[in-house]
Order: sequence, then structure tokens, then C-alpha cells
Amino acid sequence: MTTPWTMTIDCTDAVRCAAFWRTALGYEDAPPPAGFASWEDWFDACEVPLAERGDGAALVDPAGTAPRISFLRVPEPKSVKNRLHLDLQVSGGRAVPAEVRHARITGEVARLLDAGAQVLSEHRIGEDLDHVVMADPEGNEFCVV
Repeated sequence: MTTPWTMTIDCTDAVRCAAFWRTALGYEDAPPPAGFASWEDWFDACEVPLAERGDGAALVDPAGTAPRISFLRVPEPKSVKNRLHLDLQVSGGRAVPAEVRHARITGEVARLLDAGAQVLSEHRIGEDLDHVVMADPEGNEFCVV
């Protein structure tokens, strides 16, 4: 038996963080729970206080195959390196010619910079670009591989 799971990212601004990852992954906002026309209807039915309604956000894979990602507002900012991170696998792997991998990685890095990410470091194997470590707008690390 497999256990259903969601990846949750702690952040100080759930809406902003979700917007970045929606762009980065091509995900969509999660629909409201079954039986509710909107999240507001669900919040009202569950008596979620107005002050808490921006505390979370959720994204889903439009194809329905990849895991759901949720974002949870926490009071403290990020303070140490992530022990778990996403690898955005855009290059096709080391069997792909280095110049093709380089173009794919740098193209994705440019797109994510425009979405609010920052480059933390580049890693090479010899002269060839292998991957780029980036951070989302809240400082959560991920790699473009």
C-alpha cells in the first residue's frame, strides 16, 4: 500500500511562494475541496478566520501525475540550507551533448530569474556546465539540472 503525500514548503508568504513555483513547475492552483465552488466557500464552511486565509496555498500538477505541493506560512524566515530540495531536470542528462545541456540549463535559469529566483552557484564537470543551484524568492534552494 502506498501512502498519499504532499510536499509542504514552509515560507513567510505562501501566496508569493506558490506563485513562483506555479511558474517554475507549470503547476496550477489546487481546486477547492469537493462540494465547494471556491476556497472562500470552504473557508466559510470551516470557519477559518479571515486573518488565517492567506496562511497557505496549494498547487497541483495539471496532468494529475506529480505530487501536490502546499505552502504554509510560518513566523520564522529560512535560516539553514535545505536538506531536501527539488531538481528541475531540464537538460536531458549527461548522455545529451554538453552544448545542448548547457543551452537547456541556462535557458531555464534565465526563465526562473525572471520569475524571482536567484543563482547561488554553478557546478561544472571539467569545462561543462552540470547544474545550477538556485533559490526561490524565499531562499529555498533547488537545482536546475
